[in-house]
Amino acid sequence: MKKSIILVIKGFIMGIANIIPGVSGGTLALILGIYEDFIGAISHFFSKLKENIKFLVPVVIGMGLAIVSLSRVIDYSYKHFPIPTSLFFVGLVLGGIPMLLSKVKNTKENKQISSYLIALITFTIVIVMALSDVIFGSGLKVSLSNMGIIGYISLFLVGIIAAATMVIPGVSGSLVLMLLGYYYPVIALIKELTSFKNVGSNILILGVFGFGVLFGIVAISKLLEYLFSKHEVKTYFGVLGFIVASIFAIPISTFLNNTISFDIVQILIGIICLGLGSIISYKLGDK
Repeated sequence: MKKSIILVIKGFIMGIANIIPGVSGGTLALILGIYEDFIGAISHFFSKLKENIKFLVPVVIGMGLAIVSLSRVIDYSYKHFPIPTSLFFVGLVLGGIPMLLSKVKNTKENKQISSYLIALITFTIVIVMALSDVIFGSGLKVSLSNMGIIGYISLFLVGIIAAATMVIPGVSGSLVLMLLGYYYPVIALIKELTSFKNVGSNILILGVFGFGVLFGIVAISKLLEYLFSKHEVKTYFGVLGFIVASIFAIPISTFLNNTISFDIVQILIGIICLGLGSIISYKLGDK
């Protein structure tokens, strides 16, 4: 029972991360110590059905609770209190780095230039994504009302892309959705659904998107499981590049998407949130 409650809490934190542009649910899954189990359970769902259901159900419940219950709260806090909100997630990332470093230290790959090159490449990918609004211009504009068959197919494909980026540590699925123009329309639909507005059409639209997400998670999970089983240390170096970049990408995304007011109260609360997030991820990562 205690283990299930902890998994719900970890899933809840992952769910919150997937709402915030610039924050990666995959990063927090790794930092919270459930990433490889999460990938393995999805990749081999039917081979160990009972065990995988016992693991995945609490995580999915936690993620669902976060997305449904906090989509409004997080959106509000991100817009009105961007410094404390972003620093809390930076803290979550920082608190898990010692655990990740333990995966690569004292290994022969630790002395290979190729390992650090992989980390540099993944670091650069995340920073470019964080600065994409500046480099490439603003994201596309999309409407989810009155969609035809092409619109639903596009939504399914976007779900697959979003899922892949949600699972890969350090890459923000919500940021990718924002660049593709689907982030705000999807968040708006979730808000409407929680207010019981246009329930039938919203369930259909979110259902198509959800199936795309599910398909994408399964596909990318199999690829990542292969990389961890065949090239574990080098894969962790790549992940470290993603995650260290997240420390910079989260505030970059915050600055680009919000009007920041640097008042002393927000900064002090932000420092507290940074410490709190670090403690939470460090403690949960051991459980």
